[in-house]
Amino acid sequence: MPSAGSVNAANPAVDTSAQTGRYDPAALEQRWQENWKADGVDATDESTDKPGFFALSMFPYPSGSLHMGHVRNYVITDVIARVQRMRGHAVLHPMGWDAFGLPAENAAIERNVDPGEWTDRNIDQMRAQLDRLGLSIDWSREQATCHSDYYRWTQWLFLELLEGGLAYRKNATVNWDPVDQTVLANEQVDGDGRSWRSGALVEQRQLNQWFLRITDYAEPLLNDLDALKGWPERVRTMQANWIGRSEGAEISFTVKGAEDQTITVFTTRPDTLAGASYVVLAPENELVDSLTSAEQKQTVEGFRKDVARLSTIERTSDDRPKRGVPIGSDVINPLTGAVLPVWIADYVLAEYGTGAVMGVPAHDQRDIAFARSNGLPIQQVIDAEGAADAITAGQAWTDAGTLINSGAFDGTASTEAKGAITNHGAEQGWASSKVTYRLRDWLISRQRYWGCPIPVIHCDDCGAVPVPREELPVELPRGIDLSGKGGSPLSQQSDWVNVACPCCGKPAKRETDTMDTFMCSSWYFLRFADPHNTNKPFSKEAVNRWLPVKQYVGGIEHAILHLLYARFFTKALKDRGLIDINEPFERLLTQGMVQGVTYRNATTGKYIAPADVADPEDPRDPNSGDKLEVLFEKMSKSKYNGVDPAAVIDRYGADTARMFILFKAPPEKDLEWDDADVEGQFRFLQRLWRLVEAGAARIDSLEPMQRPAELSDADSGVRRALHLAIEAVSEDLSDEIQLNTAISELMKLSNAISSTGMDALSDSVLQEALSGLIRLLAPFAPHLAEEFWSRLGGSGSVHRQSWPVLDPTALVQDSVEVVIQVKGKVRGKLQVPASAGKEELERLALASDVAEKWLEGAAPRRVIVVPGKLVNLVP
Repeated sequence: MPSAGSVNAANPAVDTSAQTGRYDPAALEQRWQENWKADGVDATDESTDKPGFFALSMFPYPSGSLHMGHVRNYVITDVIARVQRMRGHAVLHPMGWDAFGLPAENAAIERNVDPGEWTDRNIDQMRAQLDRLGLSIDWSREQATCHSDYYRWTQWLFLELLEGGLAYRKNATVNWDPVDQTVLANEQVDGDGRSWRSGALVEQRQLNQWFLRITDYAEPLLNDLDALKGWPERVRTMQANWIGRSEGAEISFTVKGAEDQTITVFTTRPDTLAGASYVVLAPENELVDSLTSAEQKQTVEGFRKDVARLSTIERTSDDRPKRGVPIGSDVINPLTGAVLPVWIADYVLAEYGTGAVMGVPAHDQRDIAFARSNGLPIQQVIDAEGAADAITAGQAWTDAGTLINSGAFDGTASTEAKGAITNHGAEQGWASSKVTYRLRDWLISRQRYWGCPIPVIHCDDCGAVPVPREELPVELPRGIDLSGKGGSPLSQQSDWVNVACPCCGKPAKRETDTMDTFMCSSWYFLRFADPHNTNKPFSKEAVNRWLPVKQYVGGIEHAILHLLYARFFTKALKDRGLIDINEPFERLLTQGMVQGVTYRNATTGKYIAPADVADPEDPRDPNSGDKLEVLFEKMSKSKYNGVDPAAVIDRYGADTARMFILFKAPPEKDLEWDDADVEGQFRFLQRLWRLVEAGAARIDSLEPMQRPAELSDADSGVRRALHLAIEAVSEDLSDEIQLNTAISELMKLSNAISSTGMDALSDSVLQEALSGLIRLLAPFAPHLAEEFWSRLGGSGSVHRQSWPVLDPTALVQDSVEVVIQVKGKVRGKLQVPASAGKEELERLALASDVAEKWLEGAAPRRVIVVPGKLVNLVP
């Protein structure tokens, strides 16, 4: 046995005198974190003889403060990474920072600091906070998207897409603040259509901007969702809906009086063509100018100015009334010959479809509302039971039926009429089958400073010229004055903007737009595979070694944009010959939110800080005395319901914080924070501390011992409990990750060892049980597991040990416990041979003390036997 104060031979730097006595997580965790760093325990294993496993959390924006949502995300990924290391994989577990974007620029403006300096300070602060959690991150691969050694390669990849015809410029609508003279993101426009900073009514303007042709990949992005078996069905459905594949027809309406001019609409309901009573153009549609009559010109221009002040969200909102005006032109319905008026309306967008739609009020709810408010005809062309009554009541009939009022197509089923009318129109030259997508090309231009500069130079003679790759990166000028006003800050930096054209040498100007931050996050996982490559963003060999990411963890809020853009980037780069993989992420886990107790005044809608609630049993507004609602809502500063991770770690330690956040709820479900449950996890770790401390009195080495040939009942019982835990925890950490039930199994195993009593166990079984328990614990509470491993004389780090292996023979039982019921009520238990059949179980039950007591000598009318489970005696 080791003597008090001895030095552990397996870990000579660790003094075991610091390991005895009271559980002190603060000192213990700091000591082991320093030890891991010195020994390089978390470094990526570059061995090529091991299978690779890439575990990745969605990298954070460096706000400077870690919140509980971060903790949950990164701890989940850390458990997965640690388990895979112990299972013999070479694990890549990196971390980086999604560091460009508007929040940093706004913070810099408010604080009058350089956004780069502000961001770097935040990164340092958050890295230190993450380190306290004991995450097994390989920090040598750290990346920050705002550093030029990273965004050099973002620019390089943009040039690849430009060369491949996937990047282009065109006019597009932006939110314009007429007071600050700047472009606003949608998030900077409030619900009333006003600028968040100046309060001015926001206008819609056309600017020449950069796009990526993600629509070229709409079909593979949609079809390949079926191959993502490791993704939640919910996320795949969300992406499919966002891509929005629609099969229909393009139909051309000839402009009355101008037979050479047509308006083409796309519709998924060509079967309702005869019911069209008007055609609507987007106010921005280029046809509006040529088709507007002199009499309507003033009205149309006034309406267009009104619409220009609305955001896209406002224009397409379902609960906003649809407005429009006629432009003074008509078109001819190609199927019926009817003359239809042409309108412009706020709900039609130029960038969607053809920028024109046909209005069929009887069979589209939006159209019937518009028609009723503007006195337009409503013509029913599909009949079914209840259809006419619904339309009369203002409810469009959108279900199937039989065509009426449709000429030669009367009596045709509407489902068949879609193809029949399209084919008829194709023969006549006014219709064609068409597949369209809701997905639109990706607008990547941002008229902001704090972003990746677009590596293009504009020359009057040569046009848009790519910056030569050997001149990358195009670095952001630093130390400039940021006011948040007056257009792009880069456009005001004449020394930076004015350069010579790379082609002809004449005076030219740099592109002053910066890239959408999603550009930076759409390929960062590839850089982690080859982070120190100075010749290219990554080598194909490194990507093939580590990609696709085996387990990706992040919030459901990224289900569409980030994940869709990352998939597009991967497919585009494969087509450019840069990588071989077709999808970036093999498995996806979307963790639920962390919610805190929230007090809200239902009358005023204001949130009240818990510190201001005098009596939680009778919570009232401290100002008005109103009774407060008590809710669980996502933690946020505005709701005063956040819990500071540092405060929890200071009080209980990182291992307790990890155990609680993993145990409280399944990883994909929302988690309700409860201080009492945190305390419960702390007590469990204290029990483990006492258990191992007691075991250390007998065990001073974890080198496997020879087990006795014959095991006692106590030994057999504990070995069975151990291997049941190994089986259950291993299953919980494979495929469908269930961390909460895995921790439950650790509790069961701990209880089994404690309740049996160490004095009843042989040294070999005690050693086996403690060794297995500590290794199962290691991914969840890494500091404490390392302490236990060292305390019991384990060799090296517990995190470099093999995952416990199931011994099926340990699960075999000589006897089992069955429940004895009388009239369905449990009256006792009986130990019986595991092989006992129904007849033997009935005999043993009838001969038991339980039967003698409750049957009082009478024979039961009926005996129900469930082998291995119970015997029910029915008197």
